[in-house]
Amino acid sequence: MPVQLHSPDPAQLLPVAGVRIGTTQAGVRKANRRDLSVWLLAPGTSVAGVFTQNRFCAAPVQVCREHLQHGPEVRALLINTGNANAGTGADGLARARRTCAALADQLGLAEQQVLPFSTGVIMETLPVERIEAGLRAAIDAARPDAWLEAAQAIMTTDTLPKAASRQVTIGGKAVTLTGIAKGAGMIRPNMATMLGFVATDACVAPSLLPALVKEAADASFNRITVDGDTSTNDSFLLMATHQAGHARIDALDSVEAALLRDALKSLAVELAQAIVRDGEGATKFITVQVDGGRDAAESRQVAYAIAHSPLVKTAFFASDPNLGRILAAVGYAGIPDLDQSLIDMDLGDVAVVREGGRLANYVEAEAAQAMAASDVRVRVHLNRGAASETVWTCDFSEDYVRINADYRS
Repeated sequence: MPVQLHSPDPAQLLPVAGVRIGTTQAGVRKANRRDLSVWLLAPGTSVAGVFTQNRFCAAPVQVCREHLQHGPEVRALLINTGNANAGTGADGLARARRTCAALADQLGLAEQQVLPFSTGVIMETLPVERIEAGLRAAIDAARPDAWLEAAQAIMTTDTLPKAASRQVTIGGKAVTLTGIAKGAGMIRPNMATMLGFVATDACVAPSLLPALVKEAADASFNRITVDGDTSTNDSFLLMATHQAGHARIDALDSVEAALLRDALKSLAVELAQAIVRDGEGATKFITVQVDGGRDAAESRQVAYAIAHSPLVKTAFFASDPNLGRILAAVGYAGIPDLDQSLIDMDLGDVAVVREGGRLANYVEAEAAQAMAASDVRVRVHLNRGAASETVWTCDFSEDYVRINADYRS
Protein backbone atom coordinates (compact mmCIF):
# COMPACT_ATOMS: atom_id res chain seq x y z
CA MET A 1 0.00 0.00 0.00
CA PRO A 2 1.21 3.55 -0.65
CA VAL A 3 2.54 5.48 2.34
CA GLN A 4 0.17 8.28 3.34
CA LEU A 5 -0.78 8.87 -0.30
CA HIS A 6 -4.28 9.22 -1.72
CA SER A 7 -5.72 9.43 -5.19
CA PRO A 8 -5.99 13.05 -6.38
CA ASP A 9 -9.39 14.73 -6.28
CA PRO A 10 -10.19 15.59 -9.91
CA ALA A 11 -11.97 18.73 -8.75
CA GLN A 12 -8.65 19.98 -7.32
CA LEU A 13 -6.79 19.52 -10.63
CA LEU A 14 -7.04 22.85 -12.41
CA PRO A 15 -7.31 23.10 -16.20
CA VAL A 16 -4.50 25.03 -17.89
CA ALA A 17 -5.61 27.33 -20.68
CA GLY A 18 -4.18 26.06 -23.97
CA VAL A 19 -3.89 22.39 -22.97
CA ARG A 20 -6.35 19.60 -23.81
CA ILE A 21 -5.72 15.93 -23.01
CA GLY A 22 -7.40 12.83 -24.39
CA THR A 23 -6.88 9.22 -23.31
CA THR A 24 -7.99 5.85 -24.59
CA GLN A 25 -7.54 2.11 -24.22
CA ALA A 26 -5.27 1.06 -27.07
CA GLY A 27 -4.24 -2.35 -25.76
CA VAL A 28 -0.55 -1.50 -25.98
CA ARG A 29 0.25 -4.33 -23.59
CA LYS A 30 -2.87 -5.17 -21.63
CA ALA A 31 -6.55 -4.86 -22.46
CA ASN A 32 -9.12 -2.76 -20.61
CA ARG A 33 -6.85 -0.04 -19.27
CA ARG A 34 -6.03 3.52 -20.26
CA ASP A 35 -2.62 3.30 -21.87
CA LEU A 36 -2.51 5.98 -24.57
CA SER A 37 -2.82 9.73 -24.18
CA VAL A 38 -2.61 12.65 -26.56
CA TRP A 39 -1.89 16.18 -25.39
CA LEU A 40 -2.96 19.03 -27.67
CA LEU A 41 -1.09 22.31 -27.11
CA ALA A 42 -2.28 25.71 -28.29
CA PRO A 43 -0.23 27.59 -30.91
CA GLY A 44 2.57 29.55 -29.31
CA THR A 45 3.17 27.11 -26.46
CA SER A 46 6.81 26.90 -25.33
CA VAL A 47 8.28 23.58 -24.21
CA ALA A 48 11.48 22.50 -22.45
CA GLY A 49 12.51 19.21 -20.92
CA VAL A 50 15.20 17.23 -19.16
CA PHE A 51 15.82 13.57 -19.85
CA THR A 52 17.56 10.50 -18.47
CA GLN A 53 21.32 10.44 -18.16
CA ASN A 54 21.25 6.68 -18.74
CA ARG A 55 23.38 6.24 -21.87
CA PHE A 56 21.15 3.34 -22.95
CA CYS A 57 18.25 5.74 -23.41
CA ALA A 58 14.96 4.80 -25.03
CA ALA A 59 13.99 5.61 -28.60
CA PRO A 60 11.33 8.19 -27.61
CA VAL A 61 13.89 10.03 -25.48
CA GLN A 62 16.21 10.28 -28.48
CA VAL A 63 13.38 11.51 -30.71
CA CYS A 64 12.21 14.05 -28.12
CA ARG A 65 15.69 15.50 -27.87
CA GLU A 66 15.91 15.78 -31.66
CA HIS A 67 12.52 17.46 -31.99
CA LEU A 68 13.14 19.92 -29.16
CA GLN A 69 16.55 20.86 -30.49
CA HIS A 70 15.86 21.08 -34.20
CA GLY A 71 12.11 21.00 -34.72
CA PRO A 72 9.48 23.73 -35.03
CA GLU A 73 7.00 24.72 -32.32
CA VAL A 74 5.77 21.70 -30.34
CA ARG A 75 2.01 21.24 -30.64
CA ALA A 76 1.32 17.75 -29.31
CA LEU A 77 2.54 15.00 -26.99
CA LEU A 78 1.96 11.29 -27.53
CA ILE A 79 2.40 9.04 -24.47
CA ASN A 80 2.00 5.29 -24.16
CA THR A 81 2.42 2.96 -21.22
CA GLY A 82 3.05 -0.78 -21.20
CA ASN A 83 6.00 -0.66 -23.57
CA ALA A 84 9.16 1.44 -23.05
CA ASN A 85 10.47 1.15 -26.62
CA ALA A 86 13.95 0.92 -25.11
CA GLY A 87 16.69 -1.48 -26.13
CA THR A 88 15.00 -1.75 -29.50
CA GLY A 89 17.71 -0.34 -31.78
CA ALA A 90 17.06 1.27 -35.15
CA ASP A 91 13.66 -0.40 -35.38
CA GLY A 92 12.59 1.28 -32.13
CA LEU A 93 13.63 4.69 -33.44
CA ALA A 94 11.69 4.11 -36.65
CA ARG A 95 8.61 3.10 -34.68
CA ALA A 96 8.82 6.14 -32.40
CA ARG A 97 9.07 8.40 -35.44
CA ARG A 98 6.18 6.56 -37.08
CA THR A 99 3.91 7.28 -34.10
CA CYS A 100 4.82 10.97 -34.31
CA ALA A 101 4.07 11.01 -38.02
CA ALA A 102 0.72 9.27 -37.47
CA LEU A 103 -0.44 11.80 -34.88
CA ALA A 104 0.91 14.70 -36.92
CA ASP A 105 -1.09 13.48 -39.93
CA GLN A 106 -4.27 13.37 -37.83
CA LEU A 107 -3.69 16.92 -36.56
CA GLY A 108 -2.28 18.55 -39.69
CA LEU A 109 1.12 19.13 -38.11
CA ALA A 110 4.72 18.40 -39.00
CA GLU A 111 6.16 15.22 -37.48
CA GLN A 112 8.71 17.30 -35.54
CA GLN A 113 5.87 19.11 -33.75
CA VAL A 114 5.01 15.92 -31.83
CA LEU A 115 6.98 14.66 -28.83
CA PRO A 116 6.72 10.91 -28.06
CA PHE A 117 7.01 9.33 -24.59
CA SER A 118 6.90 5.66 -23.63
CA THR A 119 7.10 3.72 -20.38
CA GLY A 120 6.81 0.04 -19.54
CA VAL A 121 8.71 -3.11 -20.38
CA ILE A 122 12.18 -2.67 -21.90
CA MET A 123 13.44 -4.52 -24.99
CA GLU A 124 10.05 -5.32 -26.50
CA THR A 125 8.84 -4.14 -29.89
CA LEU A 126 6.50 -1.14 -29.76
CA PRO A 127 3.09 -2.17 -31.21
CA VAL A 128 2.75 0.82 -33.51
CA GLU A 129 -0.41 -0.46 -35.17
CA ARG A 130 -2.29 -0.46 -31.85
CA ILE A 131 -1.13 3.07 -31.10
CA GLU A 132 -2.12 4.30 -34.55
CA ALA A 133 -5.53 2.67 -34.19
CA GLY A 134 -6.14 4.45 -30.88
CA LEU A 135 -5.16 7.96 -31.93
CA ARG A 136 -8.54 9.12 -33.21
CA ALA A 137 -10.33 8.05 -30.02
CA ALA A 138 -7.75 9.87 -27.89
CA ILE A 139 -7.99 13.02 -30.00
CA ASP A 140 -11.78 13.02 -29.91
CA ALA A 141 -11.73 12.60 -26.12
CA ALA A 142 -9.42 15.59 -25.55
CA ARG A 143 -10.65 18.13 -23.02
CA PRO A 144 -9.09 20.65 -20.60
CA ASP A 145 -10.10 18.85 -17.38
CA ALA A 146 -8.78 15.35 -18.15
CA TRP A 147 -5.78 15.53 -15.82
CA LEU A 148 -6.75 12.60 -13.62
CA GLU A 149 -7.32 10.38 -16.66
CA ALA A 150 -3.95 11.51 -18.00
CA ALA A 151 -2.26 10.51 -14.74
CA GLN A 152 -3.98 7.12 -14.86
CA ALA A 153 -2.96 6.56 -18.47
CA ILE A 154 0.79 6.72 -17.72
CA MET A 155 0.82 4.32 -14.75
CA THR A 156 2.77 1.05 -14.82
CA THR A 157 3.38 -0.52 -11.39
CA ASP A 158 2.00 2.60 -9.69
CA THR A 159 -0.88 1.84 -7.35
CA LEU A 160 -2.27 5.40 -7.49
CA PRO A 161 -2.22 8.23 -10.05
CA LYS A 162 -0.06 11.23 -9.18
CA ALA A 163 -1.28 14.74 -10.02
CA ALA A 164 -1.43 18.17 -8.39
CA SER A 165 -2.08 21.84 -9.11
CA ARG A 166 -0.89 25.23 -7.91
CA GLN A 167 -2.25 28.72 -8.53
CA VAL A 168 -0.46 32.01 -7.88
CA THR A 169 -1.15 35.65 -8.71
CA ILE A 170 1.34 37.33 -11.03
CA GLY A 171 0.78 40.85 -12.27
CA GLY A 172 -2.77 40.78 -10.97
CA LYS A 173 -3.61 37.64 -12.98
CA ALA A 174 -4.25 34.10 -11.75
CA VAL A 175 -1.53 31.77 -13.04
CA THR A 176 -2.19 28.02 -13.01
CA LEU A 177 0.25 25.12 -12.91
CA THR A 178 -0.93 21.51 -13.11
CA GLY A 179 1.22 18.42 -13.43
CA ILE A 180 1.25 14.64 -13.40
CA ALA A 181 3.95 12.06 -12.86
CA LYS A 182 4.38 8.30 -12.81
CA GLY A 183 6.86 6.03 -11.16
CA ALA A 184 7.11 3.42 -8.44
CA GLY A 185 10.14 1.30 -9.31
CA MET A 186 13.38 1.71 -11.28
CA ILE A 187 13.60 5.08 -9.59
CA ARG A 188 16.87 6.86 -9.11
CA PRO A 189 16.28 9.75 -11.48
CA ASN A 190 19.49 11.24 -12.79
CA MET A 191 17.62 14.23 -14.21
CA ALA A 192 13.95 13.94 -13.42
CA THR A 193 11.45 11.17 -12.96
CA MET A 194 10.22 8.20 -14.92
CA LEU A 195 7.70 10.47 -16.61
CA GLY A 196 6.58 13.91 -15.46
CA PHE A 197 4.63 16.66 -17.19
CA VAL A 198 3.80 20.14 -15.92
CA ALA A 199 1.84 22.75 -17.83
CA THR A 200 1.31 26.40 -16.94
CA ASP A 201 -0.48 29.31 -18.58
CA ALA A 202 2.21 31.70 -17.34
CA CYS A 203 3.55 34.22 -19.81
CA VAL A 204 7.27 33.56 -19.67
CA ALA A 205 10.10 34.06 -22.15
CA PRO A 206 10.75 30.73 -23.92
CA SER A 207 14.47 31.15 -23.26
CA LEU A 208 13.84 30.85 -19.51
CA LEU A 209 12.09 27.48 -19.66
CA PRO A 210 15.22 25.26 -19.80
CA ALA A 211 16.55 26.82 -16.60
CA LEU A 212 13.15 26.58 -14.90
CA VAL A 213 12.64 22.91 -15.70
CA LYS A 214 16.18 21.96 -14.66
CA GLU A 215 15.93 23.90 -11.42
CA ALA A 216 12.60 22.24 -10.61
CA ALA A 217 13.98 18.77 -11.39
CA ASP A 218 17.06 19.33 -9.25
CA ALA A 219 14.88 20.39 -6.31
CA SER A 220 12.52 17.44 -6.58
CA PHE A 221 12.91 14.47 -8.89
CA ASN A 222 16.69 14.49 -8.59
CA ARG A 223 16.33 14.04 -4.82
CA ILE A 224 14.40 10.78 -4.76
CA THR A 225 15.30 7.11 -4.92
CA VAL A 226 13.25 3.94 -4.61
CA ASP A 227 15.78 1.34 -5.68
CA GLY A 228 18.80 3.20 -7.08
CA ASP A 229 18.09 2.31 -10.72
CA THR A 230 18.10 5.06 -13.35
CA SER A 231 15.47 4.34 -15.99
CA THR A 232 16.09 4.39 -19.74
CA ASN A 233 13.00 6.57 -20.25
CA ASP A 234 13.16 9.34 -17.62
CA SER A 235 11.57 12.52 -18.96
CA PHE A 236 10.31 15.69 -17.30
CA LEU A 237 8.61 18.30 -19.46
CA LEU A 238 7.52 21.87 -18.75
CA MET A 239 5.01 23.56 -21.06
CA ALA A 240 4.02 27.25 -20.96
CA THR A 241 0.99 28.37 -23.00
CA HIS A 242 1.39 32.11 -22.26
CA GLN A 243 -2.38 32.59 -21.86
CA ALA A 244 -2.63 33.96 -18.29
CA GLY A 245 -2.66 37.56 -19.51
CA HIS A 246 0.06 39.12 -17.34
CA ALA A 247 3.15 40.94 -18.62
CA ARG A 248 5.75 38.49 -19.88
CA ILE A 249 8.40 37.33 -17.42
CA ASP A 250 11.74 38.05 -19.07
CA ALA A 251 14.23 37.70 -16.20
CA LEU A 252 14.78 34.88 -13.73
CA ASP A 253 15.77 37.34 -11.00
CA SER A 254 12.45 39.23 -11.09
CA VAL A 255 9.78 39.10 -8.39
CA GLU A 256 7.36 37.56 -10.88
CA ALA A 257 9.82 34.82 -11.81
CA ALA A 258 10.33 34.03 -8.13
CA LEU A 259 6.58 33.47 -7.69
CA LEU A 260 6.51 31.13 -10.67
CA ARG A 261 9.65 29.28 -9.60
CA ASP A 262 8.38 28.71 -6.09
CA ALA A 263 5.06 27.36 -7.37
CA LEU A 264 6.80 25.10 -9.89
CA LYS A 265 9.23 23.73 -7.29
CA SER A 266 6.43 23.10 -4.79
CA LEU A 267 4.42 21.22 -7.41
CA ALA A 268 7.42 19.18 -8.55
CA VAL A 269 8.34 18.25 -4.96
CA GLU A 270 4.79 17.04 -4.29
CA LEU A 271 4.86 14.86 -7.41
CA ALA A 272 8.35 13.53 -6.65
CA GLN A 273 7.46 12.65 -3.08
CA ALA A 274 4.31 10.91 -4.32
CA ILE A 275 6.55 8.60 -6.37
CA VAL A 276 8.49 7.61 -3.25
CA ARG A 277 5.31 7.18 -1.21
CA ASP A 278 4.07 4.82 -3.94
CA GLY A 279 7.41 3.01 -4.21
CA GLU A 280 7.03 -0.65 -5.04
CA GLY A 281 6.22 -2.46 -1.80
CA ALA A 282 6.95 0.61 0.32
CA THR A 283 5.69 0.86 3.89
CA LYS A 284 7.83 3.82 5.07
CA PHE A 285 8.58 7.26 3.63
CA ILE A 286 12.10 8.20 4.70
CA THR A 287 13.63 11.68 4.65
CA VAL A 288 17.43 11.64 4.72
CA GLN A 289 18.95 14.97 5.71
CA VAL A 290 22.70 15.51 5.71
CA ASP A 291 23.95 18.72 7.29
CA GLY A 292 27.41 20.11 7.80
CA GLY A 293 28.93 19.20 4.44
CA ARG A 294 31.65 21.29 2.87
CA ASP A 295 29.44 21.75 -0.20
CA ALA A 296 26.04 20.64 -1.49
CA ALA A 297 27.48 17.91 -3.70
CA GLU A 298 29.21 16.28 -0.72
CA SER A 299 26.09 16.38 1.44
CA ARG A 300 23.99 14.94 -1.39
CA GLN A 301 26.57 12.19 -1.97
CA VAL A 302 26.31 11.04 1.63
CA ALA A 303 22.52 11.32 1.65
CA TYR A 304 22.22 9.11 -1.42
CA ALA A 305 24.65 6.54 0.02
CA ILE A 306 22.26 6.14 2.94
CA ALA A 307 19.11 6.24 0.81
CA HIS A 308 20.39 3.65 -1.69
CA SER A 309 21.56 1.11 0.89
CA PRO A 310 19.50 -2.11 0.78
CA LEU A 311 20.64 -2.87 4.34
CA VAL A 312 19.39 0.49 5.59
CA LYS A 313 16.12 0.15 3.70
CA THR A 314 15.41 -3.37 4.94
CA ALA A 315 16.17 -2.31 8.51
CA PHE A 316 13.54 0.39 8.20
CA PHE A 317 11.03 -2.11 6.86
CA ALA A 318 11.51 -4.22 9.99
CA SER A 319 11.69 -1.17 12.30
CA ASP A 320 14.99 -2.67 13.45
CA PRO A 321 17.33 0.04 14.81
CA ASN A 322 20.45 -1.56 13.37
CA LEU A 323 21.70 1.97 12.84
CA GLY A 324 25.33 1.05 12.32
CA ARG A 325 24.21 0.40 8.75
CA ILE A 326 23.63 4.13 8.36
CA LEU A 327 27.07 4.98 9.69
CA ALA A 328 28.60 2.39 7.35
CA ALA A 329 26.88 4.08 4.39
CA VAL A 330 28.23 7.45 5.48
CA GLY A 331 31.69 5.93 5.62
CA TYR A 332 31.62 4.42 2.14
CA ALA A 333 29.95 7.42 0.49
CA GLY A 334 33.29 8.42 -1.00
CA ILE A 335 34.42 11.39 1.13
CA PRO A 336 38.18 10.62 1.38
CA ASP A 337 39.02 12.97 4.26
CA LEU A 338 35.88 12.35 6.33
CA ASP A 339 36.57 12.57 10.07
CA GLN A 340 34.30 10.02 11.76
CA SER A 341 34.93 11.58 15.16
CA LEU A 342 32.88 14.63 14.09
CA ILE A 343 29.75 12.80 12.96
CA ASP A 344 26.40 13.16 14.75
CA MET A 345 23.22 11.26 13.92
CA ASP A 346 19.56 11.52 14.95
CA LEU A 347 16.58 9.37 14.11
CA GLY A 348 13.54 11.61 14.31
CA ASP A 349 13.74 13.19 17.77
CA VAL A 350 15.99 10.44 19.09
CA ALA A 351 19.67 11.36 19.46
CA VAL A 352 21.75 8.31 18.51
CA VAL A 353 25.36 9.31 17.79
CA ARG A 354 27.52 12.19 18.88
CA GLU A 355 31.15 12.72 17.86
CA GLY A 356 31.25 9.42 16.01
CA GLY A 357 30.03 7.17 18.83
CA ARG A 358 26.77 5.94 20.31
CA LEU A 359 25.42 8.15 23.05
CA ALA A 360 25.74 6.63 26.50
CA ASN A 361 22.06 7.33 27.25
CA TYR A 362 20.78 6.14 23.85
CA VAL A 363 17.71 3.89 24.26
CA GLU A 364 17.21 1.42 21.42
CA ALA A 365 13.49 1.04 22.13
CA GLU A 366 13.00 4.74 21.42
CA ALA A 367 14.73 4.37 18.06
CA ALA A 368 12.59 1.34 17.22
CA GLN A 369 9.49 3.36 17.99
CA ALA A 370 10.67 6.18 15.72
CA MET A 371 11.33 3.70 12.91
CA ALA A 372 7.84 2.25 13.24
CA ALA A 373 6.26 5.51 12.04
CA SER A 374 5.12 5.72 8.42
CA ASP A 375 7.16 8.92 7.96
CA VAL A 376 10.72 8.81 9.34
CA ARG A 377 13.57 11.32 9.29
CA VAL A 378 17.27 10.43 9.41
CA ARG A 379 19.58 13.34 10.13
CA VAL A 380 23.37 13.08 9.86
CA HIS A 381 25.63 16.01 10.68
CA LEU A 382 29.13 15.83 9.18
CA ASN A 383 30.34 18.97 10.99
CA ARG A 384 32.63 19.88 8.07
CA GLY A 385 30.89 23.00 6.76
CA ALA A 386 27.55 24.73 6.23
CA ALA A 387 26.03 22.75 3.33
CA SER A 388 22.80 20.80 3.82
CA GLU A 389 20.96 18.49 1.41
CA THR A 390 17.85 16.32 1.67
CA VAL A 391 16.74 13.30 -0.36
CA TRP A 392 13.66 11.12 -0.04
CA THR A 393 13.46 7.34 -0.18
CA CYS A 394 11.41 4.40 1.07
CA ASP A 395 12.01 1.04 2.67
CA PHE A 396 12.44 -2.36 0.97
CA SER A 397 9.86 -5.04 1.65
CA GLU A 398 9.22 -8.55 0.35
CA ASP A 399 6.63 -7.03 -1.97
CA TYR A 400 9.36 -5.14 -3.86
CA VAL A 401 10.94 -8.44 -4.85
CA ARG A 402 7.59 -9.99 -5.74
CA ILE A 403 6.49 -7.05 -7.89
CA ASN A 404 9.71 -7.00 -9.88
CA ALA A 405 9.95 -10.76 -10.16
CA ASP A 406 6.46 -10.83 -11.68
CA TYR A 407 6.64 -7.57 -13.68
CA ARG A 408 6.59 -9.17 -17.14
CA SER A 409 3.99 -11.79 -16.22
